[in-house]
Amino acid sequence: MTTEFKSNQLSMTVLMSPEMANFSGKVHGGAVLRLLDQVAYACASRYAGRYVVTLSVDQVMFRQPIAVGELVTFLASVNYTGTSSMEIGVKVVAEDILKRSVRHANSCFFTMVAVDDEGRPTPVPPLQLETSDERRRHAAALIRRQLREEMEQRHLELLASNPPSHS
Repeated sequence: MTTEFKSNQLSMTVLMSPEMANFSGKVHGGAVLRLLDQVAYACASRYAGRYVVTLSVDQVMFRQPIAVGELVTFLASVNYTGTSSMEIGVKVVAEDILKRSVRHANSCFFTMVAVDDEGRPTPVPPLQLETSDERRRHAAALIRRQLREEMEQRHLELLASNPPSHS
């Protein structure tokens, strides 16, 4: 039996266990972030056919708490490709098994960079947009990319106008 995977998408489901939680039985944000990074890595490296490194994480929004015992599905997609970088969007869906309810718990965007054997950035294949969802995600990724560049420029301007003092 052969299973075909779309190389620009990935899903992973994990059962939330007690070692991931705080004293109230809710999963630590850091535990979710760790899993998010692993999913973004897996999605980006599968797409690029290379190892990748995390450059940035944007718009991490913890919308709903996640409890021990829930199934959490991470839905990742390559939304944008540059020369060596990729934006990976990840949606987190939590499922209460007993109540048979599903809810959107978290979303965020990772910028991952493909690297060669010496750890230097290396080209990735251009993204082929085939569906209306892929085109919508790509358009939103272009806006986020522009906003990141504007934020970086503003940060550099702020540093130039207020150099740090070394006391």
